[in-house]
Amino acid sequence: MAGPGQTREWITRNELVGVDDLAGVWESIVASDQAKGALLNHALLALTIRSQLPFTVTGLHGLLLLHGPPGTGKTTLARGLAAQLAPLVKDGAVRLIEVNPHGLMSAEHGQSQQRVSELLCEQIPLLADDGRATLMLLDEVESMAVARSAASLSANPADIHRATDAVLTALDQNTEAHPHILTVATSNFTEALDEAFRSRADIAIQMPLPNRDAIRAILTTTLRDFASAYPHLDELAQAKGLGEVAGSLVGLDGRRVRKVVTEALARRRETVVDPSLLTITELTAAARKLKKQLKEASHASS
Repeated sequence: MAGPGQTREWITRNELVGVDDLAGVWESIVASDQAKGALLNHALLALTIRSQLPFTVTGLHGLLLLHGPPGTGKTTLARGLAAQLAPLVKDGAVRLIEVNPHGLMSAEHGQSQQRVSELLCEQIPLLADDGRATLMLLDEVESMAVARSAASLSANPADIHRATDAVLTALDQNTEAHPHILTVATSNFTEALDEAFRSRADIAIQMPLPNRDAIRAILTTTLRDFASAYPHLDELAQAKGLGEVAGSLVGLDGRRVRKVVTEALARRRETVVDPSLLTITELTAAARKLKKQLKEASHASS
């Protein structure tokens, strides 16, 4: 059995989330209304129908998969989903449990399987034993549901198979025994995920790199958020040149796009002291420099 220290290492978050919690998290992710709507609808459907009908009828595992490149907002959107579900479920709150799959994996023979089984079949159900709607977030799930067909011989494939088998067994067990538990998994590398795991997902939603319009929306939102303290930046958020800046950043993920604003502010001591002095020219220069640095880094690593 795991000791208290190990449990804390595996479970990084356990809290009740209401409609007023995690304010702005869902809205902060620039994704299509279709993708967000599908995620919310499938989550609510899984929580509603699985408690009324057996798995043999619904075929629902209560597993939602968000996949795509790093920095596209998968984890943040999953967290925001809890707040979106809160007003739609009994008691007006959702328990949000975040799991660190990396902490489950062990080099010791048989330990990974034991830890996965203990966490998913014992600890999570125990935390959710009051029957309240629970969202369990498995971030970067490819670390614990490795594609068994591609398991490296040097990485103890027997243990990899056992750990993945434990994940699948837990999903099957929980969908019957604990229909109030919803699992949202994120993956940066879907090709590394086991096919049997992917087939259990009620829906798989791709989170692609943002296009020009999405990048502009991210920059606009970021500048307007800054404008709450520095009102002049609201004008910059509406500048015509912002479209050109967005175009120069195509190919970058949303996380890096947001950092362009702080990169631009850091270019001059004056804008560090007073961010309201930031100009579209400086924003453009920062965007071009960042894109160039990332391109050079990519060439150096290839």
